Amino acid sequence: MMEIFFETKDVFQLKDIEKIAPKEKGITSMSVKEILQSLVDDGMVDTDRIGTSNYFWAFPSKALHARKRKMEELESQFAESSQKKEALQKSIEKSKIGREDTAERAALIEELAALRQKKRATKAEIDKYRECDPDVVEEMRQTNKVAKEAANRWTDNIFSIKSWAKRKFGFEESRIDKSFGIPEDFDYID
Repeated sequence: MMEIFFETKDVFQLKDIEKIAPKEKGITSMSVKEILQSLVDDGMVDTDRIGTSNYFWAFPSKALHARKRKMEELESQFAESSQKKEALQKSIEKSKIGREDTAERAALIEELAALRQKKRATKAEIDKYRECDPDVVEEMRQTNKVAKEAANRWTDNIFSIKSWAKRKFGFEESRIDKSFGIPEDFDYID
């Protein structure tokens, strides 16, 4: 469809393009509007509304300028990437200085590996004795205290419901306990 604009170098209305495109380029008339809209969306064809009509145009010079701009953009990105690559190569070369494979370096690497292994073993041993840590023990006490308070609160709720059921329905306490599966020794936690 771009060839229609480039060959004629003219401005068209939609109805004109819908007539020309099927004849000259073999584009189905049903898809002309969609193709034209996609070209407008891509910025390849310009459009403007003048009065009640929409006019469409595209000149070869615009496409040429767009390609030149894209080419310049890509060339600048390429130059920038090349500079980054050179900088990284120099950085690699600098970091290799002082890291030559020597016997002293190999010994230091071995020592570092041994120290890291020792650190892991020490950490594992500390984790074994973690449950004896005063902070951990205190945290466990606080957690137990909260759990105990919650259990006693629910126990109080159960006793309240049992009392209400006895008053409201006249049930015996043993019958309520049996019906709801409440054990005989059910009581507050001390």
